[in-house]
Amino acid sequence: MGLLSLAIWLPIACGALLLALGRDSNAGAVRWMALVGALASFLVTLPLIGGFDTSTAAMQFGESLPWIERFNVRYALGVDGLSMWFVPLTAFITVIVVIAAWEVITERVNQYMGAFLILSGLMVGVFSALDGLLFYVFFEATLIPMYIIIGVWGGPRRVYAAFKFFLYTLAGSLLMLVALVYLYYKSGGSFDILAWHKLPLSATAQTLLFFAFFMAFAVKVPMWPVHTWLPDAHVEAPTGGSVVLAAIMLKLGAYGFLRFSLPIAPDASHQWAWLIIALSLIAVIYIGLVAMVQQDMKKLVAYSSIAHMGFCTLGFFIFSELGVSGGIVQMVSHGFVSGAMFLCIGVLYDRVHSREIASYGGVVNTMPKFAAFAVFFAMANSGLPGTSGFIGEWMVILGTVKAGFVLAVLAATALILGAAYNLWMVKRVYFGPVANEHVKALTDLNSREFLMMAVLAIAVLAMGVYPKPFTDVMHVSVNALLQHVAQSKLVP
Repeated sequence: MGLLSLAIWLPIACGALLLALGRDSNAGAVRWMALVGALASFLVTLPLIGGFDTSTAAMQFGESLPWIERFNVRYALGVDGLSMWFVPLTAFITVIVVIAAWEVITERVNQYMGAFLILSGLMVGVFSALDGLLFYVFFEATLIPMYIIIGVWGGPRRVYAAFKFFLYTLAGSLLMLVALVYLYYKSGGSFDILAWHKLPLSATAQTLLFFAFFMAFAVKVPMWPVHTWLPDAHVEAPTGGSVVLAAIMLKLGAYGFLRFSLPIAPDASHQWAWLIIALSLIAVIYIGLVAMVQQDMKKLVAYSSIAHMGFCTLGFFIFSELGVSGGIVQMVSHGFVSGAMFLCIGVLYDRVHSREIASYGGVVNTMPKFAAFAVFFAMANSGLPGTSGFIGEWMVILGTVKAGFVLAVLAATALILGAAYNLWMVKRVYFGPVANEHVKALTDLNSREFLMMAVLAIAVLAMGVYPKPFTDVMHVSVNALLQHVAQSKLVP
């Protein structure tokens, strides 16, 4: 069993063990077992960073075993510069989620922790799979634990939000399954994703495949106008669910564009790039404006996530190294920043049981340590230079300038809108005089909360100040992808 298999199956095994313990098991022991499982799963991913060869675009840490031999389906895993960082990021966020739920979740603790550990392994599987059917199984299987997390531990409208999340994302994926079956027969009976990249296809076939993949991945990102499930899911999900949903699950869709849409249908990608760019700019501008009028903090951050993910898809479809690299950097950064934003909201909700901005005011007076972290993460969410939030957006804007100056100006409005809705929230929630008795009674961060905030702050700052380790890993793979996409795969 290689490192990638360990990164997938270790958290799944730990999660299954926690589920097997039963609801009546000791909650304290369950929490410690979950933390040990999450930490072990994260430590397993660290050799991927240290052992990754940045000079090649080839798949690394590969594993390949026969799975369903009759249909030539293989258990094939590997990572390259496009996917490597998402494996440790997934495991890292899972550790944070386990720590965040330590005192908050008091019912069905084993099921809560088990669901997150299983979800972690499945998401790593999506980023690692090199077999089309294996990718689809992991991609769809992630819906089940997240559906349960929202539906069981969510808010008053949790069942509605869970069904909406499940139906939207499942319906979008059905066309992808049709596309995978078509590619299987077209390639002579192979589910090898890398072999699919070399298939010569007609213009019609590429267009149909492009839109089949688009439906699956656009819903997952989510892109406008198929984004409406996300605010509901975020508002009703428990804090940990919102963190994983924003930090990792949205990236599954954006990653799908890089692994399937661009390399398999390069000519259709060029032909329909204008559509993706238009939808991305609508997400950046229109959804940014929608975020400004939100009264619920979770909804505000949820809409900001849609706007930030619009930057990623914009970067991918301007076909420049800066754009694609910036989109991937933005995905990693968003994992840290959006996770931290939802954790901050969770800290306040645990104390006041309200997410409404109007319920707060002057929090800095009673929670100075927490307010410092919260304002820092809000600045990172705005794209402040020196934080990770700035790097990806700046790279995408620079790449977009080459594609068209007007497009770059429109994309740059995200920095203005991001500053507007984040500062507006910060002003009303954290600054000013103490607004009410609830705020007056607030207590500052305990050691557990301080630890998770500090770790995320260090990650955001380190990536903002020194992004080279991230860009070095993806540089060669991004260039190889762009060279591949530039070469027509149309049937002569």
